[in-house]
Amino acid sequence: MSSSNAPNGLLSRRSLLAGTGGLLAAATLPACTGSSGHSLLTLHQSKPEAIPHFSQLAAEFTASQERFAVQHDIATNLSASFVRNSPPDLGCLNYNLEMGRFMERGALSDLADMPEAAMIREDVAELADWYPTYEGRTSVIPYSVTAASVIYNRRLFAEHGLEVPTTWEEFLTVCETLQAADVTPIYATFLDPWTIAQGLFDYTVGGMVDVRSFYAGMNELGEDVGPDSEVSFQRTLLEPVQRMLELIPFTNPDAPQRGYGDGNTAMAQEQAAMYFQGPWAFGEIEKAGTDLDLGTFPLPMTEDPSDLKVRVNIDLSLWIPEAADQQEGARAFLQHLMRPEVQNPYNDAFLAFGTTKDAPPVTDDRISEMQSYYDEGRFYMGASQFIPNSIPAQNYIQSIVGGADPEQVLARMDADWSRLAFRE
Repeated sequence: MSSSNAPNGLLSRRSLLAGTGGLLAAATLPACTGSSGHSLLTLHQSKPEAIPHFSQLAAEFTASQERFAVQHDIATNLSASFVRNSPPDLGCLNYNLEMGRFMERGALSDLADMPEAAMIREDVAELADWYPTYEGRTSVIPYSVTAASVIYNRRLFAEHGLEVPTTWEEFLTVCETLQAADVTPIYATFLDPWTIAQGLFDYTVGGMVDVRSFYAGMNELGEDVGPDSEVSFQRTLLEPVQRMLELIPFTNPDAPQRGYGDGNTAMAQEQAAMYFQGPWAFGEIEKAGTDLDLGTFPLPMTEDPSDLKVRVNIDLSLWIPEAADQQEGARAFLQHLMRPEVQNPYNDAFLAFGTTKDAPPVTDDRISEMQSYYDEGRFYMGASQFIPNSIPAQNYIQSIVGGADPEQVLARMDADWSRLAFRE
């Protein structure tokens, strides 16, 4: 999911990178190098599947006016670029804990005065505030939101007389019915720890715990997190993790040897009825060319259907560093990207939900069942996304599904959290 750099004095002190793993805006390069009077600005966008899309947008914007030329950079090391005081002019990236740290330190400029900031749904704008913030600033403008839930095979559900479950007990009944009919209920890919973290772990925790409040408490306690603290991994997350383990018997027996690619292939071949993955998996499943009827529903974790929520993340956010060379050009390009005729086609093509107050509903039937939850703000950010990378949470979670004692592993996560907070 991302990004290195090298100088090119002819263009600017930042590089226009191409080559291994990278498609840059080839159509943009002639405009950048041959259009006298253009101010060169750098767009950093490195989501692999969207690189050609944004290369085209960069070229179109460059050709649409005579002041700014955009070079599309996919490989800059962001942390290093901020340290060297030479960040990209405009970023369009997944918003995560790393980006939150830049915002917290005031490295991102205030975009509150831009009309585009006022266009964002309030509950979507608040998602950026789940990470550390710089008080009084609107540092990022959410561009797209992806929602993840249980992918299910509608044909297999219909064949076995099953309806989409809305409670925990109903979900267990679905799994038991499928298993009794020799159908694997859930295809799991435990070989890749990230798939466990974003799926089983995030869905079960998010369906039972207020994720934002939990991490607010964890951050407030800091080094005081432990077995006797008001909130902790072992105290707060033990119940959902135990429920997570109740689902393991309903997964494919070879899950520990199967990775993400195996899961996509298995779903394409109807080897299982359900799959805990996000919409990014649909494109991979589709490559098999099989005619499938897939849908999505939130994993029910309680006996109250009103508790149902979907896992979301800010798929892409727009931000402009304080140290950007081309603040004016970056703002102009940001406004171009936020035009409905530009933003909405991106969300449609990449199975994402719109972030603006007037965004149209999704049209793809594979994710349409999540629309009502998104409209009503019934969503949460994945719990795994708020744990610093220095804590190997994904590996810890993988060890739990592999048979490790969940209480001991969660206690280890508390100890790691406390030590990290003490050092900081």
